[in-house]
Amino acid sequence: MNGGTVTGGGRAVVRFRSAVAALVAAAALGLVTGRFVLPPPSGAEAHPDARSGPAVGGASRGGTALAEPGGSVPTPSASGSASPRGATGPVTAANLLQPAAFAPDAGTGRIHVTDRYGDGHYANSACTGEKTLMETLGGPGAHFRGLMTGTRTDPSDPTLALDIADQVARQVAAEARSPSLAQNFAQRLLLEQVPCQEETPGHWVYGRTRTLRLAPDVTASWMGAYQGSLNTTGTAPEGEEPCGGIAVLRSGTHYGLLEVNACLGTAAMNRVVRTALSQL
Repeated sequence: MNGGTVTGGGRAVVRFRSAVAALVAAAALGLVTGRFVLPPPSGAEAHPDARSGPAVGGASRGGTALAEPGGSVPTPSASGSASPRGATGPVTAANLLQPAAFAPDAGTGRIHVTDRYGDGHYANSACTGEKTLMETLGGPGAHFRGLMTGTRTDPSDPTLALDIADQVARQVAAEARSPSLAQNFAQRLLLEQVPCQEETPGHWVYGRTRTLRLAPDVTASWMGAYQGSLNTTGTAPEGEEPCGGIAVLRSGTHYGLLEVNACLGTAAMNRVVRTALSQL
């Protein structure tokens, strides 16, 4: 069937009506079959020491969080440019979180930074027993960074505040030989925290895992911390804001952990974790 006309008796006979109808039907069918709704994967959330005080920067009840609980949400960069690429090469001080990340919630002038390189106990939860990074991964040393409001540090580790109340956050970051190995390390570090999502009522507990994804190989999974008074069923309470938390980060060949001791709510945690991930 062609798309022309046949003339005769002063009339034009349109002969492609059936073709148009077929195209309309095909377009309608494509609209029906071409749309997909993917449910977010299930997950869980968690964090070590129980803190008192209201969460800062919590998500509003009627607002939209940056990442739904248990879901993976692609997050564009702040500038609106293309998604970042996974990191390569060695980790440097430029890859570690700066005090400015806490600017909306804490005076950055009060936050002191201390660094060291080597092995040691990382942000592993007391509920699973503390280990060193070498014991967990069998890998080389890592960069440790402490962010704290006081200047007195633990004699055994300058990235730990002598008074836990002075600790704002602590980060551990290292590089692997390949992106796949970095992903493996990140998964193992995350699994270390999963047991802390179920605890005896009255004990601090981690909540559901929340995932931020800036690119296929630039991802973070974080768990909010809930103090023992909120744990009445053995798991984190629904509808309550966390008070800080712990995150596992991975960007290309870089990986690490970020423990936030400051009492930050969901929105603030999302912001800090995203900042740490974009720098890693």
